[in-house]
Amino acid sequence: MSVSTAAADQSVCTPLPVLGRDVTVPLVTGGEVTYAALDYAASAPALQRVWDDVAAYAPYYGSVHRGAGYLSQLSTDLFENARRTVAEFLDCRENDQVVFTRSTTDSLNLLARALPADCQVFVFETEHHASLLPWQDAKVSYLDAPRTPGQAVRTLERALAARDPYGPALVCVTGASNVTGELWPIRELAAAAHAHGARIVLDAAQLAPHHPVSVRDLDVDWIAFSGHKLYAPFGSGVLAGRADWLREADPYLAGGGASRTVTRREDGGVDVEWHESAARHEAGSPNVIGAYSIASACKALTEAGWDNLVARETQLIARVRAGLAEVPEVKVLSLFGDDAPRVGVISFVVEGWNSSHFAAALSAEYGIGVRDGLFCAHPLVRTLLGSDPQTQGECGAPEAAPGEKSLNAIRVSFGAGTPDEHVDRFVAAVKELVTEGAKWTYRTEEGRCVPAV
Repeated sequence: MSVSTAAADQSVCTPLPVLGRDVTVPLVTGGEVTYAALDYAASAPALQRVWDDVAAYAPYYGSVHRGAGYLSQLSTDLFENARRTVAEFLDCRENDQVVFTRSTTDSLNLLARALPADCQVFVFETEHHASLLPWQDAKVSYLDAPRTPGQAVRTLERALAARDPYGPALVCVTGASNVTGELWPIRELAAAAHAHGARIVLDAAQLAPHHPVSVRDLDVDWIAFSGHKLYAPFGSGVLAGRADWLREADPYLAGGGASRTVTRREDGGVDVEWHESAARHEAGSPNVIGAYSIASACKALTEAGWDNLVARETQLIARVRAGLAEVPEVKVLSLFGDDAPRVGVISFVVEGWNSSHFAAALSAEYGIGVRDGLFCAHPLVRTLLGSDPQTQGECGAPEAAPGEKSLNAIRVSFGAGTPDEHVDRFVAAVKELVTEGAKWTYRTEEGRCVPAV
């Protein structure tokens, strides 16, 4: 399970090996082509390193924490070591807890369940639904989309200044937008939150795969992220940060593992003493392989060198944005403007095209996988498209025939495993589709645009 020393010497221009890099797909126009996976913001391909580590461990899999056998003891050590690896990856504080969950969505719902009574929550309308929606049982203030990082800080400061100063409060904010890729001013927002007696949780689902993330440096109270966006499969996520609210809350799930002791009472009921550690919110048999895969990905990214990874991704971003800028019909969506720092996530619309039709043509005619829709960030996309925020829409493409206007956009996203050829093929395909049109006929089927047979 060791890492090749070559991993630490990755060239700025060399992508990390990922699964599926040699997969070929058929084209409707005939022949096959190597698939260009440019939907990293939804799920990034697993790193080959992660897959190899999991394959090496799989024969030794066993139940954790309560098994006396060798494999159970080995799996328990591996599971808890994975927790320590994630804590190091996030630069957690000494008393922080790392809780393994199913995803970012699960992590933020767990935190929502742990809020103290009468907690006020502040969240921008620009958030992914995973961080926009879990707070329904709290008093929530939804903040309008800012147009500059400074405006984001000022908007939050005004909202916090007007709150009840004596009750608990939580700010939830993204690190990098899943729609525009733009980086948010996390340190400044954290400082504003703490200055007004509030805590802050960072949705790092789109940030952690692209940039180093430090709990200490950003001074956030919690961080949530998903393994499947961090080049690790198997449906695991992380909530890491302060222990007090988590320790004082009822367990997220009631069951084995979360309970320390359970005894019968004379009246026939049961009394339960719950764990105060991360196990309190990890009831049931944990996803050991999922946790291990996250830890493996954390190690692989760290050892590859963040300076190299960020530098290479910056080059790819510049190439894609420069290519799209050469097509007048393409409008790239942005909150903070062209000069805003960002990760490899770019959303756009094409004049005269239904976005679902355009994405379908990229796939069917060029073997390029992107995403179209509202990206589970409906209020943000509607704001960026200049539409009525009350207009209904779906995460997928709405029912609109090719050529008809649709309330959705196209998103291209990439990362550490993306070859140069994939982004070059994408830019060339966009230009060709806009200037020459689709080579195939498409129809709408169950809300999706698909090649007509």
